[in-house]
Amino acid sequence: MGRMLGRTYESQRCSVARTLELVGERWTLLIIRDAFLGVRRFGDFADRLGIARNVLQDRLERLVEAGVLTKVPYQERPLRHEYRLTEMGRDLWPSIVALLQFGDQHLAGETGPPMLLLHRGCGGELDARRICTTCGTPLELGDVESVPGPGGARIPAAA
Repeated sequence: MGRMLGRTYESQRCSVARTLELVGERWTLLIIRDAFLGVRRFGDFADRLGIARNVLQDRLERLVEAGVLTKVPYQERPLRHEYRLTEMGRDLWPSIVALLQFGDQHLAGETGPPMLLLHRGCGGELDARRICTTCGTPLELGDVESVPGPGGARIPAAA
């Protein structure tokens, strides 16, 4: 039997392991997914995810410390913040799309994908290389909108 992987990946000299150390916990990836869908405020993350508030606070703080999210005040009295993806955070978009597409292809079931990512320009879907299946345009985050798919996801309005 091989050696078991410990609770952290510090012994691994590997960029995949380093990235997992940052985003590999499931709530963290779901927070990042929701940030891409336009969720910004603590209460909205909590409501959408059904996550314990202390766990959410911990994950948000770790993502801010790591530079994936930035904390921006939106109200003075009382002071309230929203969380926005940084450039580093936005660089995770292809990974989130890949996870979504994998889930759609292998795990969506008979009802189909819960959410579709469509090209704002023409309404076409993204292929596995994030190219529009209708017009052939390579798509970036700002070129895409999320809409409910046949599997019926709740999608928050973008802030």
